[in-house]
Amino acid sequence: MFYRTLILFLLVTTSAWSQHPRGTAYHARRATDKITIDGILNEKSWQSARVESGFFMSKPYDSVPPVNQTAFRITFDDTFLYLAFECEDDGEDPVVQSLRRDFEFRFNDNVGFYFDPYNDYTNGFYFNITPYGVQREGLMANGGADPEDYSAFWDNKWYSAVTREPGKWTAELAIPFKSIRYNRGEWNFNILRNDLERNQVSSWIATPVQYLPASFAWSGKLIWDDELPKAGTNISFIPYVASSFSKDNQRLTPTSSDLLAGFDAKVGVTPSLNLDLTFNPDFSQVEVDRQVINLTRFEFQFPELRQFFLENSDLFAQPGFPDSRPFFSRRIGLAFDSSGFLQRVPILYGARLSGKMGKDWRVGLLNIHTRKKSELGLPDQNYTMAIVQRQILERSNVDFFVVNKQSFGLGQYNPAVYYQPGLVREIINGSDTTYRFNHYNRVAGFDFNINSKNNQFRGDIYYHRSFDEFNSENTYSAGTFLGYFGRRLSLMGGVQLLGENFNAEAGFVPNLTVYPGFTGAFMRSEYLTYPKSKVVANYGPYVELNAGWIPSGLRTDEIAELGYSVDFLNTSSVMLYTSYTYQYLTFDFNPIGGPAYQSGDEFTWKQIQLEYQSDNRKLFNYNLQTGYGGFYTGRRLNASGEINYRYQPYGSISARFAYEDIDLGEAYGKRRLFLLGPRLDVTFTNKIFLTTFIQYNNLLDNINLNARFQWRFQPASDFFIVYTENYLPSPFGSKNRALVLKLTYWLNI
Repeated sequence: MFYRTLILFLLVTTSAWSQHPRGTAYHARRATDKITIDGILNEKSWQSARVESGFFMSKPYDSVPPVNQTAFRITFDDTFLYLAFECEDDGEDPVVQSLRRDFEFRFNDNVGFYFDPYNDYTNGFYFNITPYGVQREGLMANGGADPEDYSAFWDNKWYSAVTREPGKWTAELAIPFKSIRYNRGEWNFNILRNDLERNQVSSWIATPVQYLPASFAWSGKLIWDDELPKAGTNISFIPYVASSFSKDNQRLTPTSSDLLAGFDAKVGVTPSLNLDLTFNPDFSQVEVDRQVINLTRFEFQFPELRQFFLENSDLFAQPGFPDSRPFFSRRIGLAFDSSGFLQRVPILYGARLSGKMGKDWRVGLLNIHTRKKSELGLPDQNYTMAIVQRQILERSNVDFFVVNKQSFGLGQYNPAVYYQPGLVREIINGSDTTYRFNHYNRVAGFDFNINSKNNQFRGDIYYHRSFDEFNSENTYSAGTFLGYFGRRLSLMGGVQLLGENFNAEAGFVPNLTVYPGFTGAFMRSEYLTYPKSKVVANYGPYVELNAGWIPSGLRTDEIAELGYSVDFLNTSSVMLYTSYTYQYLTFDFNPIGGPAYQSGDEFTWKQIQLEYQSDNRKLFNYNLQTGYGGFYTGRRLNASGEINYRYQPYGSISARFAYEDIDLGEAYGKRRLFLLGPRLDVTFTNKIFLTTFIQYNNLLDNINLNARFQWRFQPASDFFIVYTENYLPSPFGSKNRALVLKLTYWLNI
């Protein structure tokens, strides 16, 4: 009986993988007549185009076809790349969050085109559409092997239409060749569909369940039977005009107004090399950062949302590890004030050249100049980065880079006492402290990024050095990482070394604000089982170990975590884990602001944590986390999560919350911390949106209101009204308020 079952399993598995294995080719021909984007495939070009279906499920299983099949066709002319999708749907109304652009893939029924137009298995684009005609576009980096390699914040101009009928919906897309960079040879691509009602992700190229189906390691080939058009002149000019009104009630200043104007531009130097320009940019329409309760000793890393920095951002951000990046774009145009709030620093201009040169080379060159901000103690500053990347083997690469930050007119400034990157503390006569800027700070180095052909092995080796006015020794940063990602077993580990004088002022290196030099090591192992069940998709344990030492060899940190997770077929999941923490303080610190523990103090504690995500297909859904255990000399009870209710498809109301009940004992204080963030998201149409976001944080003693109205009157062209106000919770009163009206227009030349 066992052998029969085994043979049947092998036959089914072999049959499954015979369906569109990676490398399968789709041949696209030039359109023979004019295509109207209306969601109706009645043109002769569509009738003669090759129709492909036979999709296979990649999640939650990878051995059977999905219940609802998908078919696609591709054609092109001198101006557009055209795609058509026909999606079977035997359910009720499709499941979507709202009509807002740039939706989340996993929370919406949608189908999309993921493609690598350079044929290097490294970088690319994606375009998705929901049954309600909502658009989503983005960038892919590092081959798309990891969820962090996808950015939906990139924005561009394209056209689409959707028609729905019983049992099927059809989407028609037109992507201007001017909106993308490409070569005229073959491309790598895949088509993905998320059928959320059935919790089935399927793809044209069959992909093992442990890998992301959009990854270029598991892609097909797009072959052009007719020659693609030459790129020709490819210039996009995006001017803006903005009017702002602000009032500072704490300083009792009169209402001030300002009129701003500037522009962005995109110039296609070659079909795969792009020049981005910006002059006097304004990012007032960018959504505010979501606040967090940070009880650690380290700075929290928020994502980059500003359009200018996004395309090819992986090239500039890739060197190093996530917590030792020599370049972090949010260091440009943003700075902390004396209260710990981020303030905008005006950018005068920026230029960025990036993209492919030949088959195996990528280059990036960036230069941005920020203007002085006297109230923050900041002078005029200039940021430059240059990087060259060479692809080697099949999917690996090596890069060499240099980052330079230059400050001007330092004699006129007395830097703020609050820490800013670039401030160097000097202790005079053992007690007096002053702060000085480096005139310059530079970081140079190389990285070797390892990716196997099928994503089973990934790794990184790097070595960087910094150069400035004050330090010449122990200015290194180095690390190595290697990961194995099997069907059931995943193993990964790494080592990181930071010299005590390594200084990356334009980067993100939070450890060096805490430690005088640092050596860290980590290891993680996870094992998943995929049962034959009508309830459970997968389950399994994991273990993770982290440790750190300072140059003297003293161990400063150790965290051991053991957990178990279960993913259910109805999209819900649960995870339970326990952790052990050891900590040696290298500076005086209290996480809740009470009397400080002293440098040299040692602590150990244990905690247990439970996390649950409900069925996100339901109109009402939520995720919750709660934990209890020790914390320094006391104990900690915490709860956090998000509750959502959507009125499909016109919007949703949600509330994020975090609660911390911390008692460190009589000598060090106790405190209850709250963070509450209700949000109203209304999408009147797929072009008109209103978002209202309130954040209350008692640790910062602040209530923040942000309301943003957006009208996308043409593709990639918008009118915004943004209102922001900060309040004192008690006694309730306005600290400051601002109103911004902004108009942007995207013009292809």
